[in-house]
Amino acid sequence: MEIYKIPRNTKAIIFDIDGTLYNSDEYVAEQVDVQIRYWSKLKGISADQGRKLMEDFRREWSKNHQGKKISLGNAFTHFGIDIDTSIRWRNQLMRPEDYLSTDTKLILALEELKAEGIKMIAVTNNPVEAARKTLKAVGIDFLIPHIVGLDTCHLSKPARPMLDKALEILNCKAEDVISIGDRYDIDLALPLEMGMGGIVVAGAFELYDLPALLRKKSS
Repeated sequence: MEIYKIPRNTKAIIFDIDGTLYNSDEYVAEQVDVQIRYWSKLKGISADQGRKLMEDFRREWSKNHQGKKISLGNAFTHFGIDIDTSIRWRNQLMRPEDYLSTDTKLILALEELKAEGIKMIAVTNNPVEAARKTLKAVGIDFLIPHIVGLDTCHLSKPARPMLDKALEILNCKAEDVISIGDRYDIDLALPLEMGMGGIVVAGAFELYDLPALLRKKSS
């Protein structure tokens, strides 16, 4: 866990989902790769060729943008795959239930946060339907009632309208909210710029002690 900033009186948390709310490097990789495999098949090239095309583009993009990273959805637009198509593919292809299972420790941590009056929302580069299936697979869908996804604003993170929508739903000011994700460039840079708190995690296991951490910071 890498803590950048925690508000003294945290009222809400914006969670990324993939790589943040579950512990499965395999599924993090698979949900990207399944789209590239499908795209490659449509293009009539091998999966390895498709992977190389995407990797080369994302590497070059990063080199030309001060080392920042580009999301898969935004990268696909370079190849003529619009956001609506990405939404359809993700809802069709992603099967989190094949990789993920109930995370009792995460459920207990989020229940504790809820009991302390902290609101929670997910902001993700996946469409809401696919994201909801992921939350359900780890058993926390009832604790995170709202999702801002790829199909909410037809944008991919980092995008200010997605965060503005999350703040609107939470009915909170940016300075009272923490953004938590696994990628600084995608999940934290913009929220921090907006005045939010920010924490980078390596997976859900680093969230198990989050309630205790927030209590300590607010004391």
